[in-house]
Amino acid sequence: MSIYSNCSMGSDSERVQPSGTHKIHYNALSDYDFMLKTSKPIDISLALPHYRARNQPVDHRLAMFISTETSPIKLKVCRAIPRCKFFLDIRTTASNVTVWLPSDFRGHIRCSGTPSFSAGFVNRMIANVRVNEAMSMDDNWDGDEVWVDTRGLVTFRMWDVHTNAPESQPKETLKRIFGSTSKKLPERNFNWDFLLED
Repeated sequence: MSIYSNCSMGSDSERVQPSGTHKIHYNALSDYDFMLKTSKPIDISLALPHYRARNQPVDHRLAMFISTETSPIKLKVCRAIPRCKFFLDIRTTASNVTVWLPSDFRGHIRCSGTPSFSAGFVNRMIANVRVNEAMSMDDNWDGDEVWVDTRGLVTFRMWDVHTNAPESQPKETLKRIFGSTSKKLPERNFNWDFLLED
């Protein structure tokens, strides 16, 4: 039995191309606003709208579902304004997953394995992200949320909302090395008085 048997997938998910840019639109008739189930490698950009659809509830999070059995997944979530909240569900058995999240991402990430983070993600986003943190059912979290279920490697990278492009890895790595991050790490207070003793 496959992990996909508990998901209701329509024939629309098979017609979506697993590459290129896809604009996400509100879909009142489905649990997910965008669904992609394929056996091919996935390399897509999901462009979130800068507006609220006509019949879309004010507090609605755009929900996106991506699945493949063993092919690698490369996924960019692109948004122009932070008020467009989203829920991203990625399910695969054993493939490697790379996700670019918007630099204004503030929310939860749930990952079946131990994720790795790029330098840009650590420099500018990690302070606003909760990774694999326990949450009670009463929390009713309605902000950004990402679920990744795979036995493969998971990497999170930053999509810069100011330049509207993926992070510049050399630039962010240099910032990380030389400590010019936007938020400094807390300094440890040491008691150096032990050096004054005879």
